[in-house]
Amino acid sequence: MRIDLNSDMGESFGAYTIGADEGLLKHITSANIACGSHAGDPHVMDKTVALAKKYHVAVGAHPGFPDIAGFGRRMIDFSPDEIYRLVVFQIGALQAICKIHNVSMQHVKPHGALYNLASYNREVAVAIARAVYDLDSNLILYGLAGSELLVAGRNKGLRVAAEVFADRTYQPDGSLTSRRQADAVIEDVDVAVQQVERIIREGLVKAANEELVQIEADTICVHGDGTNAVCFVEKLRKALEEAGVEVARIRK
Repeated sequence: MRIDLNSDMGESFGAYTIGADEGLLKHITSANIACGSHAGDPHVMDKTVALAKKYHVAVGAHPGFPDIAGFGRRMIDFSPDEIYRLVVFQIGALQAICKIHNVSMQHVKPHGALYNLASYNREVAVAIARAVYDLDSNLILYGLAGSELLVAGRNKGLRVAAEVFADRTYQPDGSLTSRRQADAVIEDVDVAVQQVERIIREGLVKAANEELVQIEADTICVHGDGTNAVCFVEKLRKALEEAGVEVARIRK
């Protein structure tokens, strides 16, 4: 058994610090780096790519809606063509930072509301897949397991990675529980480990209504802006390895 462990990071900007990026990079295998739209700025992007290189962690672009005040978690009514250009712009910015550090970008994973929208909106999913393909057809497209984004990526000829979440709860249709609900986030690392182990071993996740839902997994996301995030990720990785799961970046 083998799984990639990813986390969103590079989300600090200006005078504001968000997340414990360097601590997380010691335990994950892939980093989704904010591209200055929902969070991040050129200085933070540069520092985060350098740190990922230092810890031998794969780098991916994490484009989102231009919504710093809402951390990219609010829906914005863009057309598919506008989303295409928005994603191209953000991936291109991180590609430039990667080039000066001699780092090859591995993947692209949309952020927040854009990620959720692409999970069910076919036109948006196609726009994102086209943006990724047009910039670099070797990039891996990360998307919610069972989502329209993965379908669009495969149809475009991209390699895709089905993503599951260690610290989020699920609905019977395979979607994530809305953050507006109290039970959306899993704080207990033991519960998170149990959820991940079942997903890896059985291809099942228990939904909020106790129903078992089929799910595929190539990569696991753990959020880096949560309480005690570094401790959470460290314990999760240790538990997975003790259970015989190899934690490693996705092979090209």
